[in-house]
This record gives sequence, C-alpha cells and structure tokens, in this order.
Amino acid sequence: MIRILLADDQRLVRAGIRGILDDEHDLEVVGEAADGQAALAACRELLPDVVLMDIRMPVMDGLEAARRIADDARLAAVKVIMLTTFDLDEYVYGALRAGATGFLVKDTEPAELLHAVRVAVRGDALISPSVTRRLIAEFAGRPDHTREPDRRLDALTGREREVTRLIAAGCTNAEIAERLVVSPLTAKTHVSRVMAKLGARDRSQVVVMAYEYRLVRPGWLTD
Repeated sequence: MIRILLADDQRLVRAGIRGILDDEHDLEVVGEAADGQAALAACRELLPDVVLMDIRMPVMDGLEAARRIADDARLAAVKVIMLTTFDLDEYVYGALRAGATGFLVKDTEPAELLHAVRVAVRGDALISPSVTRRLIAEFAGRPDHTREPDRRLDALTGREREVTRLIAAGCTNAEIAERLVVSPLTAKTHVSRVMAKLGARDRSQVVVMAYEYRLVRPGWLTD
C-alpha cells in the first residue's frame, strides 16, 4: 500500500484529489495539511511514502517544505510531487532543486496523477507532459546556475557518465538499456550506482546535477 499525504491550502482541491486516490486499491491517503509547515509536521509524524505538495501555500510554501523534507534524514524515503496551477520554468527548476521527485500542473488528467504517484515510489522522476524537457534543460543550463566542478563527478566511470546524461535526457531504465545495448537489470544497476556516487535521493536530483555541472547541454540527445 502506498501511503500519501495531501498538502494544499484549498480544501476543495484536497477533496478532489482524495476522491481520485481513494478509488485505487493500492493507494491510501493518510493525512492532509493546509500549509507547508503543517505538511512538514505531518510528514515527520506519519512518514508517508509520497507527498502531493502545492507550491503556493501560506505560512511556509511548498518549495521550502520540500527542501526541509529532503534535508531531514528521517524522511529520506519520502517522495515529494509538487502540484501547481503554474507551469513556469522557475517553479519547475525550484521544485527539482528542492528535492521534488515530480512536478505536475493541477489540470493533469487523473490517470497521469496516479501514474506519477506510483512512479515516484519507484524512485523515478516524472514531469507533467505540459512542462517540456527542453524548457527544464534550458533553464537549468543557464550560466548563472552552473556550479564549480564537484569531486563526486570524478568517481563516475565513463559508462556512468553516459548513464547520467541519459537520465538527464529523461530516459527510463528501459530506454537506457536499449541505447546502451544492455539488459534492463544492468541499466538499473548503473542508475543506482550513479545515484549513490552523486548522493542523489532520486533521479530528479541527478537531472539537476547533470545540468548544473554541465555534464549535458540542452537538446544534446536530439542533435
């Protein structure tokens, strides 16, 4: 059973999402919160598998709540999916930097929301189809967001750097396996090793690091 916490300052929105989730046999809403501070407290008390977090909330916004969840070792297994009515690039990038596993706009179809929750638990990153990969890549690749080289990158083998670039391009494990001509299990192993060496809690953080440290450039996979 996947345990979910809903965090949104609008009661009707929470009720609508709960209605969608309650119809699924493998999903359970274990709590609700109307602001980021309450969401953080509920996370520490309930230890949900996934938090569906609105970005714009009173007291503490969703981005700050996501950062604090990501920084709390006790909540290392909690996945955060950001929900917003806005699909602006700054929000996408901020959500990924904050440690969010996914980013969805609120007009997302119910099936996409359910898929996002299940994908997040597997440790994959999911971005709403209305938010293009290229938009994220272009914003994350801007010079003012580039950091100095990180020693953790030196620990990556040549194959692991290649895997990192494919993760940053949004490839699934199956797609990585196909491109590298390896088995899905081998691809999964490579992804796990990359995440461990980079200290990333999930694939979305690998994406951010890949662009910040210029391991990839926007649009490289389609060139």
